[in-house]
Amino acid sequence: MTEKSVIADEFSSSVSCGLMLSKRIYYGKGASPTPALMSRSLSSTESCYLPTAVMAYAVVSEPSVVDNPDVPSYQPYVHGRCEPPALIPLHMHEVSMEVDCWMDTAFVTASGAWRVHCIMAGRRCDCRVAVPMGEQGSILGVEVDISETEKSSYNSKWVTLADSKDMEKVAKSGDGFFLTPHIYTFRIPQVEGGSYVSIKVRWSQKLPYKDSQFCLTVPFSFPTYVIPVGKKIPKREKIQLNVNSGSGTELMIQCSSHPLKELSREVRKLSFVYEAEVPAWSTSDLDFAYTVTSSDLFGGVLLQSPALRDFDEREMFCLYLFPGNKQIRRVFRREVVFVVDISQSMQGLPIENVKNALLASLSKLNPQDSFNIIAFNSESHLFSPKMVLATHGSILKAAQWLSSNILTTDGGTNIMQPLKQAMKLLSDTSESISLVFLITDGSVEDEREICNVVKGCLTSGGSVSPRIFTFGIGLYCNHYLLQMLAQIGRGHYDCTYNADNIELRMERLFTTASSVVLADITMNIPENLDSLELFPSRIPDLSLGSPSIMSGRYKGDFPDTLKVKGRLADMSTFIMDLKVQNAKDMSFDRILTRRQIDILTCHAWLSESKELEDKVAKISLQTSFPSEYTSLILLQTESEKKVPEPMLLQEIFNKISLPKKGDSKTQKLVSLGCLGVGFGNLTATAKNIPPGANEPKSPEGTEILVNAATNCCSLVLDRCCCMCCIQTLSYMNNQCYIVLSQLCTALACCECINCCYELCECF
Repeated sequence: MTEKSVIADEFSSSVSCGLMLSKRIYYGKGASPTPALMSRSLSSTESCYLPTAVMAYAVVSEPSVVDNPDVPSYQPYVHGRCEPPALIPLHMHEVSMEVDCWMDTAFVTASGAWRVHCIMAGRRCDCRVAVPMGEQGSILGVEVDISETEKSSYNSKWVTLADSKDMEKVAKSGDGFFLTPHIYTFRIPQVEGGSYVSIKVRWSQKLPYKDSQFCLTVPFSFPTYVIPVGKKIPKREKIQLNVNSGSGTELMIQCSSHPLKELSREVRKLSFVYEAEVPAWSTSDLDFAYTVTSSDLFGGVLLQSPALRDFDEREMFCLYLFPGNKQIRRVFRREVVFVVDISQSMQGLPIENVKNALLASLSKLNPQDSFNIIAFNSESHLFSPKMVLATHGSILKAAQWLSSNILTTDGGTNIMQPLKQAMKLLSDTSESISLVFLITDGSVEDEREICNVVKGCLTSGGSVSPRIFTFGIGLYCNHYLLQMLAQIGRGHYDCTYNADNIELRMERLFTTASSVVLADITMNIPENLDSLELFPSRIPDLSLGSPSIMSGRYKGDFPDTLKVKGRLADMSTFIMDLKVQNAKDMSFDRILTRRQIDILTCHAWLSESKELEDKVAKISLQTSFPSEYTSLILLQTESEKKVPEPMLLQEIFNKISLPKKGDSKTQKLVSLGCLGVGFGNLTATAKNIPPGANEPKSPEGTEILVNAATNCCSLVLDRCCCMCCIQTLSYMNNQCYIVLSQLCTALACCECINCCYELCECF
């Protein structure tokens, strides 16, 4: 999948058509829509209509229902249907966002109210909600309240895949899907024109760590066409931001995009608010950066008891290590082998961007560092039979070699052979950190065997075993294989679904890998502990480019301090005592769950363990984090007029179980599907299908088609390039009017009607 994917283009096209249909809406005397609706530049791209904040759209199949529910314009009836439906952005009447930044994760709750302003009273349409998220975003939950004739509400619920399959007979598939890797969209069925739709969406996202700063970016930019029409309609937006680093050191603010007012400040905690009545909604994302201040590396251990309903009754702990802000420690000398997929599916933009990122990474090596490159498809191609010093001349030769070797029509993918070769090249490493970078977009059949072979190679390595860093491109590679290899090799994993982001993400991964200050980190297991489980089981190296945050479960008594040790760049041993504290102001089940689910899923895939799969599903159901073994649904509850004392929404939701035969019609569900990335696609890899080239089409289809009722105006199709002013067409006879009104609805891009008069002889 790429950012400018087919499904995203379809969505943008539908929004474009929806904006054109919005011209039919009459807002009353003296009121007019925003200028953005009145004209459109021919040079604008379809991607400009992708949402840049949480937005809601009316799904319009029948253009005839488009009208102001309060002030009917009594326009001539429009025949025909939009296939796929057009998407009309709804007017937004309020918006707020609450963000909790805990350690390296942000939890976002976005709330807003939209009005179905474009559907005539008494008629209904589906509404589609789009949720753009930040880096590594994961949908956690959805709440919807609809104010109409009979108020109805939706609440999300996670279910197992087995339960999800049972629902396929009563729920429409495809109601929820990823528009792009960072934009999730779902459907709310049959909302009445004029209704207010209040939506609350919760998600988590990663806080990137760059230049000793945690950087928060949350989509919060709204286009002008969601501004409600009317001079006296108040528009109030609010942002609540809470930061808790978890560490005992002071926080320092670096930048903020919005005028945040400080509410409180403690050693490791900050709280801000921004609230204002605005003439127009926010046009910039929420950007915020802060530093955890310390001149040297530091760490700590946080303890917390499990929640009351936690199926795992063991105590929880979090171990964190920070490299410090002053980069005074010496980094390891580096020996790097890049293992690059050059199969046919990588050709074009992906391989060119990989090449650019690789050369940029080589340029950051020191002359005393060494490197090699292995390009692979069905065979391996080595830049050099041995490691090469990173001199200016050798890097130039590498660039020439890459240019002549990445142009291949060989479609095979053989990961095992180049990985073995990379391990052999680094087998004699001493007094340096050896790094293997694997970059691929495909899956292979012997993936579990690859993991076992790599394990064997690492256990027989030198004083500092090679570190494995993996980078996945697109959805066809097995991202759990890549994560598993990174765990085995004490490295890191990253990915992108957008070819344009390859250079940025690869260079960031290389910066993390090449700035290691503490390697081979271990911790002494306290004697008073009956058991201890750490995620991941091997502590990654500490790098200037990224802090290390691990979690675990234990039984017994944790001591007041925990001793960790590692190896410095001069090969000496470094020992540090970490202070152990109880964390009462943080929610571990939110902060650490994403890591735990990913790690356990990797092991479940590798061992093919049904027991681990069930454990991951239990964690997902308990914490509302997505997994490969659970699915998300929306449960609807309608408030009936006959009920004298309506129950509270939460009470209703707590009593709702999965629908069965004979259940009341007041309980309906919408299936949003499994939100996991899957375990790769062997078929797509074998066929060399480029990432994103074979994506399924959205439920709404690909383009607007209007069914003409007659051929009487075929000349218009041949000669007329612009049609508008549907009301003027009422002068024509019925047959001509029907056709032209259909075409006018579909094209809706014109400024005059002169050609309509000239070509049509039916006045």
